[in-house]
Amino acid sequence: MVVQSGNTATGSVGAGKGKMPQPGSDSLERIELLSELSPAARLEVERSCQWRRFAAGEQILDRNSDSRDVYFVVEGSVEVVNFSGNGREISYAIVPAGGYFGEIAAIDGERRSASVVAQTACRLASLPPKAFEALLAREPSVALKVMRRLTGIIRTNNERIMDLATLGAIQRVYRELLKMARPDPINAGGWMIYPMPKQHEIARRAATTRETVARVLANLLHGGQMVRRDKTYYLTDRAVLEQAIVRLDVRQQPSLS
Repeated sequence: MVVQSGNTATGSVGAGKGKMPQPGSDSLERIELLSELSPAARLEVERSCQWRRFAAGEQILDRNSDSRDVYFVVEGSVEVVNFSGNGREISYAIVPAGGYFGEIAAIDGERRSASVVAQTACRLASLPPKAFEALLAREPSVALKVMRRLTGIIRTNNERIMDLATLGAIQRVYRELLKMARPDPINAGGWMIYPMPKQHEIARRAATTRETVARVLANLLHGGQMVRRDKTYYLTDRAVLEQAIVRLDVRQQPSLS
């Protein structure tokens, strides 16, 4: 079952007949998946939704839930997570405002594949599975976007499997740091991470412990491969991290002989 917030609001699910909803009300105008729909077609989807609010940290979906709704993130952001056998939380993805989640269970009718928690205070619109199926059937642009999203999930999971099979915990932290790094707009050729996520968040992404992340960051700062200025971390030698990952990849590849 969906665990709803105590301050959940599930009143009217759409605008009155002939009245278009305004952005910030019960509107899906900013949902990227629906961006190519006509106003009338989007209004039909809005009228089929229920609207809920969740507090930061509150559970939205449990992996064992038998619900099948698709959720649109109207405000705030949510985190898709799972848990290992020893209870360690692993982060799959952050879904920001404008995104959606829950389509896998809506399509195949099986239980949820992961849990979802509110990363920030958020407002969501949930669409029943039958309404979602009807939307895919009548709107090819939406169906194509969902297919592209699912292929992206497959690719991401393939990369995760390879990382877990071929990289140690330290190298997985390196990999996450490289994914977060963006070109420095001031120093040509430089790379920066801003804002740096909290250590436990990096640990969930890398499927390791917060202590391992803390040790990696401390070693990089002490060794000069990374410099911190306020909330910004600068990679002074990105190649060092890349080479450490490649060396382990090559060393652990199975022999073909």
